[in-house]
Amino acid sequence: MPIALRWLETGAGEVCRRVLDTLPAWFGRPETTASYVAMADREPTVIARVSESQQDAGFLTLLSHSQWAAEIYVMGVMPAHHRSGIGRALLTAAEARLTSQGALFLQVKTLSERHPDPGYAATRAFYSACGFRVLEELPELWGEGTPAVQLCKALPTATA
Repeated sequence: MPIALRWLETGAGEVCRRVLDTLPAWFGRPETTASYVAMADREPTVIARVSESQQDAGFLTLLSHSQWAAEIYVMGVMPAHHRSGIGRALLTAAEARLTSQGALFLQVKTLSERHPDPGYAATRAFYSACGFRVLEELPELWGEGTPAVQLCKALPTATA
């Protein structure tokens, strides 16, 4: 399936909201979703559009912490497009952008394996397959009952 990617430096909140609304098992808390939408409005976001339907099917919003490190603040792919390569395409675009800017590390936080949710087990498996490794367990970050894990990946060094 052909995928077209585009970057929005700001203003991707509505795309974020449309995608997250299709993912209530992952993004079912309205206050948390609102914070993701606000961040997508302020920070660089890569959007994946499925060429055949001309529908935005996924997005990834980056948050830079320093010149060396950034975070996948939020990422979502509509369920109908899971396991179709959109997540990897979004991640590849984000890594290429960060590498060209000299960043060395990319992190993401997600639900820890201490929580038995099968959807998040698939999320962690995706990130693991993409080279992320556990940096730290953060059991209290999101409150009781939602233990977090911080995953990290070293980015390739840009070539001159």
